Amino acid sequence: MSLPAFFKTIEKECTGEFKDKGSKFIAYAFPIHNESDCKQRIQQLRKEHHTAAHVCWAYVMGLSSEIVKSSDDREPAGSAGRPILGALQSVQLSFTGIAVVRYFGGKLLGVPGLIHAYGSAANEALIAANWVQKDIFYRIFVAADFQIQHEIIRLCKQNSVKFYPDMQNQNQGITFEVAPAKKDVLMAGLNSRNFTQITELGIIYE
Repeated sequence: MSLPAFFKTIEKECTGEFKDKGSKFIAYAFPIHNESDCKQRIQQLRKEHHTAAHVCWAYVMGLSSEIVKSSDDREPAGSAGRPILGALQSVQLSFTGIAVVRYFGGKLLGVPGLIHAYGSAANEALIAANWVQKDIFYRIFVAADFQIQHEIIRLCKQNSVKFYPDMQNQNQGITFEVAPAKKDVLMAGLNSRNFTQITELGIIYE
């Protein structure tokens, strides 16, 4: 699967609120790196709002927003987690979680009312958020003696790729960070010059 050039997330935690028939829905949107981050924040919210009726949540993760999960937390199936998740997906965010705390007001809202309430609270939090774009890069090391590193440097400059001298496993060489769209061209250029000691160090985003 080819990677996108970037993904969108939020810079820091923010909140939104929605009220209906006495019930109050407080949404917390927050950036996450992994599922543990989301679980930890939800546990904190449960302690902070220990008298609340429900804490429903959803998150989206992955460089292609491919990892999703949601919870209705004892609300009717599909009435809470799914609309929260829908709010995230509608604006194409990733590495972002939203938890919505509900204080029950004494009147039932019905499933359509709950869907509207949870989705609206989540949207209010996202409206308040500062969105940021994270560019995605492959980090790759090419082993090469100092005398021939200029060939790699020239290729990186031709493709406007960030590079720097490096040492991996006692091998001298150049590490570069290349956008997904440019990776194949750069790798073809390296292979045509008979650079064979090429190691992918991972994927970064900034």
